[in-house]
Amino acid sequence: MRYSAIYDCDLANGLGWRVSIFVSGCSIHCKGCFNSQTWDFDFGKEYTKKTENKIIELLNRPYIRGLSILGGNPTEPVNEPDLIYLCERIKKELPEKDIWMWTGHIYEELKSKNDKLIDLCDVIIDGPFIEEKKDLTLKWRGSSNQRILYHGLEIYDII
Repeated sequence: MRYSAIYDCDLANGLGWRVSIFVSGCSIHCKGCFNSQTWDFDFGKEYTKKTENKIIELLNRPYIRGLSILGGNPTEPVNEPDLIYLCERIKKELPEKDIWMWTGHIYEELKSKNDKLIDLCDVIIDGPFIEEKKDLTLKWRGSSNQRILYHGLEIYDII
């Protein structure tokens, strides 16, 4: 897996102060994507054990609420093994931290494939970005077709 960036103190991508990782690689290629440079699976830096340990260290700060996983597309097959391991480690070592993930795939499609990664995430924002449905007033999503799902249940706002 490769990644384009890690933000150590992010307020834009989820609730509260967060650590965010932007993975590389996306096969969906949404028209108008805000992060199209991450479509390339070879873009950015190699994700290593050192990277993983750094994320855990950043998450261990008391004011950090959790991890946000964005892209590219985290649910691409090349990204999932490293992300599953990272999320399992977070659930074991830092169970009070939540995990948010953005994917261009639809939750029900991933669930029908028994996708392990989505089961490790507390909040999933699903669906491709659709430029014709772009809405800058929405929290944590770019177009009105995208949903915020908390453990699989759609929600419209987060306290």
